[in-house]
Amino acid sequence: MALTRRSTRPRFTLLLLVLAAVTIITIAYRGHADSVINSIKGDALDAFAPVQSAVGDVTRPIGNFFDGAAHYGSLQSENARLRAENSRLQTQALQSADAQASYQALLKTLNLPWAQNIPTVPAEVVANSASNFEASIQLNKGRDDGIDTGMPVVSGSGLVGRVVVASRSRSTVLLVTDPTSNVGVRFGPAGNLAVAAGQGTGAPVRVDLIPPQVPVDKGELMYTSGLQQSIYPPGVPIGTVLTSGVPRGSFEQAVTLAPVADLARLQFVAVMQWAPKS
Repeated sequence: MALTRRSTRPRFTLLLLVLAAVTIITIAYRGHADSVINSIKGDALDAFAPVQSAVGDVTRPIGNFFDGAAHYGSLQSENARLRAENSRLQTQALQSADAQASYQALLKTLNLPWAQNIPTVPAEVVANSASNFEASIQLNKGRDDGIDTGMPVVSGSGLVGRVVVASRSRSTVLLVTDPTSNVGVRFGPAGNLAVAAGQGTGAPVRVDLIPPQVPVDKGELMYTSGLQQSIYPPGVPIGTVLTSGVPRGSFEQAVTLAPVADLARLQFVAVMQWAPKS
């Protein structure tokens, strides 16, 4: 009987040990499994991260496209509004600059130191000659404002021409560059005399009757002579010397002038109420 008890106890102990080992193995297995699953989850995130970014890059423009399409109408309206505002500001700046230039031109016609005490009538240029054979301008004033044929016309810089036609409200001015225009000139310290003749629109004015021995300097300013019965008063600037020289075998110099008045861009002029002295 005692022998039977001794043989049963080791079996029971062994059974307990086996159960304990199974329990320990099970617990250990579960803890390891969690870490494995967590590791798998982390690896999966790392593995799918590039794929997720790629999908985002592809789908983002599509989202922007639909967003832009949804707001296309408002963007187009805003763009049109900005273009219109930009155009308005540019026009406003040009008008302001043009008004300032016109104001300065008008001031120059009201301040003519070489006009002496001759009364003047300010006028605006409203048209240029449409003919290639006549260099002329038209003014917005005429006989009702005291303008008459034969009166000299000047700008703030110098001689422009003379009135050849005067109606009640308009005047036509023949420019000094017209081929039929002739102006007596004076120049140099000695007061040399010559005649300036027009050669057409845009061409320099030719100066005749200057003897070869008379000094003429480039850039020299020439004035109206104002001799008796001259159609212009004395001392009005006409132009500056562009070229001078004595052609071979000639008895006079070939001299040209650049008009001091900007005849192509006249805005305001002054009509001098002056008549030749008989």
